[in-house]
Amino acid sequence: MSLHHDHAFDDAPNEGPAPAGYARVLWVALLVNALMFAVEVGAGVRAGSVSLLADAIDFFGDGANYALSLAVLSLHLAWRARAALLKAGSMALFGAGVLARALWSAWHGVVPEPATMGLVGLLAFAANVGVAVLLYRYRGGDANMRSVWLCTRNDALGNLAVIAAAAGVFGTGTSWPDLLVATAMALLALTAAWSVTRHALGELRAGRR
Repeated sequence: MSLHHDHAFDDAPNEGPAPAGYARVLWVALLVNALMFAVEVGAGVRAGSVSLLADAIDFFGDGANYALSLAVLSLHLAWRARAALLKAGSMALFGAGVLARALWSAWHGVVPEPATMGLVGLLAFAANVGVAVLLYRYRGGDANMRSVWLCTRNDALGNLAVIAAAAGVFGTGTSWPDLLVATAMALLALTAAWSVTRHALGELRAGRR
């Protein structure tokens, strides 16, 4: 699924209120992300896995994004677009931070524990798929809604990558599968941040006309 599926860029901005039920879905997503952040931080430190820690940071960032989305639901489109820009910045910061951590781990040569990586990766994938199913109907809304959908979708893809990395670490006995997945997750976050930024800036320009 492409990160650059920009069908919403050509549509007229949605000035109306958020769809019915969207706030409730965001609350569920916020709680799931807070719980999984705590689980993955503990597991990532215990297993010595950069990809698990990257996923944990992603859960934290998404939880903050969901909270911000709840705060701006009733505001004008321009403010929702500005919130989307803030969330895009957080995604970009996450990506840069994970790249730095991967370089640090590569330098120190720590080999993670694959069993913990795989089990926690499966749990995180199940959590994110559940949230993604709830958010699917809102993916074509304004930039704020689009950023929420992209964050959740990227999380599910990242979970699959963590599971694959666990298998790679188990098979090779090296840290490279973990580091490669962490790097890919960071690049995915940077690409999504660019997509959301373009969308939000387009809405801000349209609102000034």
